[in-house]
Amino acid sequence: MATPVMDKAEATAKTDASPYITVTFRIRRFNPEVSEHAVWEDFPIEIDPKERVLDGLHKIKWDVDGTLTFRRSCAHGICGSDAMRINGKNRLACKTLIKDINPEKPITIEAIKGLTVLKDLVVDMEPFFQAYRDVMPFLVAEGNEPTRERLQSAEDRERFDDTTKCILCAACTSSCPVFWNDGQYFGPAAIVNAHRFIFDSRDDAGEQRLEILNDKDGVWRCRTTFNCTDACPRGIEVTKAIQEVKRALITRRF
Repeated sequence: MATPVMDKAEATAKTDASPYITVTFRIRRFNPEVSEHAVWEDFPIEIDPKERVLDGLHKIKWDVDGTLTFRRSCAHGICGSDAMRINGKNRLACKTLIKDINPEKPITIEAIKGLTVLKDLVVDMEPFFQAYRDVMPFLVAEGNEPTRERLQSAEDRERFDDTTKCILCAACTSSCPVFWNDGQYFGPAAIVNAHRFIFDSRDDAGEQRLEILNDKDGVWRCRTTFNCTDACPRGIEVTKAIQEVKRALITRRF
């Protein structure tokens, strides 16, 4: 059977085909040294829609405007550094593909809510990390140094396995309307990390953590809106974990 012959016009069209399209990144800029008000700025760029939002931000910073400021580190969804609001939703820029968020319209990018914006997409994370430190996010074991490994059954490990996935990106906490209106609230991420140790069979400080979260700014402030669960890039059932902590406070069983 004869092989179809491609004419010159078809061959040229195939050679010239490019995956790149023009996408507009609409970024909320803030520079306290210039103005006390934030402004929106558009950046049209040529980019492959299969690339990530983080790749687009890199292109803008490296090739268009070096003053654009944002956090990123591993670029693989592990460090949690590049959490931001993309088209009105909290996401990790390194895990969000341009083709998945309708690149035919401007892609809006702004800092996460509820934390003070320092510059452009960078927020002050100290209140977030202080709440994390307050819930004692470490194993507390009483008694003398053990003579062998602290063993744990698969069933006991499964009890808190989901909440070990937290990468401290603040996507859940900064999506919480209670946290937006009252920065004193511990927030979902701190409660998730308390849950991880409260239900760990090797830990001896569950009661202490429960008392910390029994505070007026603790777990009872949650209004079960599920924003946190929807925002978590790791798929943690955040609202479920918060409810389990509430139940443990009532029954003192964990």
